[in-house]
Amino acid sequence: MTRSIISTLHAPAAIGTYSQAVRAGDTVYLSGQIGLDPVSMQMVEGIDAQIVRVFDNLKAVAEAAGGSLNDVVKLNVYLTDLAHFAKVNECMTRYFSAPFPARAAVGVKELPRAALVEADAVMVLA
Repeated sequence: MTRSIISTLHAPAAIGTYSQAVRAGDTVYLSGQIGLDPVSMQMVEGIDAQIVRVFDNLKAVAEAAGGSLNDVVKLNVYLTDLAHFAKVNECMTRYFSAPFPARAAVGVKELPRAALVEADAVMVLA
């Protein structure tokens, strides 16, 4: 099975030893995205803006891989405050349509760059 690296300027550049996404066969593994603006590489302010930026970043990587967020089969969301989970649910309706991907939501102590939310995904391209 061939493995290819996915990269786009429309999402933040990797800030560590990872790729924005890796495609293996028809499966694409999208690395975690936080609320970094891809142009300034600065964190956007506030939970609402960070949630939108996270999904915009994931969308850009999904599109760079030749798919869309509707091809996502598994989504993991990490929150430093689970009280914001309802905001994630509301925002997801603007990015995903039924049938929705499987999902996990995990409360964590902290995230890179003091982010309030992070999400990663697995996408299958047919």
